[in-house]
Amino acid sequence: MNSLTTPSNARRRLAAPTVAMLPRIADSLSFLYLDIVRIHQDDTGVCAEITSEKRGTETVYLPTAALSCVLLGPGTSITARALATFARHGTTILTTGSGGVRCYSATLPDSLTTTWLEKQTRAWADDTQRLTVATAMYKKRFGTLPGPAPTLDHLRGFEGQRVKAHYQLLAKQYKIGRFRRTYDPAAWDEQDPVNLALSSANTCLYGIVHAAILALGCSPALGYVHNGNQQAFVYDIADLYKADLTIPLAFSLHNSTSPEAEARRSFRDGLRLFKLLPRIVGDIQQLLAPETDPDIPDPEEQLVDLWDPVTGAIPGGTNHAATT
Repeated sequence: MNSLTTPSNARRRLAAPTVAMLPRIADSLSFLYLDIVRIHQDDTGVCAEITSEKRGTETVYLPTAALSCVLLGPGTSITARALATFARHGTTILTTGSGGVRCYSATLPDSLTTTWLEKQTRAWADDTQRLTVATAMYKKRFGTLPGPAPTLDHLRGFEGQRVKAHYQLLAKQYKIGRFRRTYDPAAWDEQDPVNLALSSANTCLYGIVHAAILALGCSPALGYVHNGNQQAFVYDIADLYKADLTIPLAFSLHNSTSPEAEARRSFRDGLRLFKLLPRIVGDIQQLLAPETDPDIPDPEEQLVDLWDPVTGAIPGGTNHAATT
């Protein structure tokens, strides 16, 4: 019997962890919003220190490997060691304004492969493929489209009509009269509860979508419907879920005295039933490669390849010098 196939060695090899066993973005928790805390790394893990006059200082450990993204609000400090741990675990860190509104910066966690980035770039750079992806996005949202081959102008107009009708339907349902969607950071406190709740919930949604896009190795900036913004692809994907998640939630909080905080809490609770992260991952893969196997290649088997203009890719990790 070969020493590599003895029972003890076989058990050891089966018990050894593999990359496939690590948490996947589709299985992650949704998001965590923190403010007025200090986040640092100790010998046990990443923890948040919360100080209050009544309870003193409390320490809460964070499940870094299971979080898709962490939103850091005002009054938050974080150490370099804690940031490095989040990056190793693929957790996206977003620096936001109060209540999670506005995103000022985001980390870029390590991605295992460029497969989906290459698919995204090819489809984005070709006008015909870009229109195909954009059309598929509208079809996912509305089911049917106007005409057999609508242009982007037609699709945008169709979207505006459908979204406006959705607002009017919910406004009638909750008996709040005429509703108009507004977003004015300069007059934030003057907005009605529905607009405040919608902006807050949308920001959380953008954070989750951003984390999923980065985990797949795609670029948040290369959008198909939106353009000219570092979050263009984030807005594209987030629009797929607003009618089911954030818009009805915002209208349900039309009488709330604290719509922003309630929107975040209710949104997070609703995600458990909606199973958003697996949907985001599957939808992105289907949009970028509708006719191919959506499974991400096993990172253990995919080495860094070399580009070749004839064959496309040749194996890396090999000495390609001519043999004599």
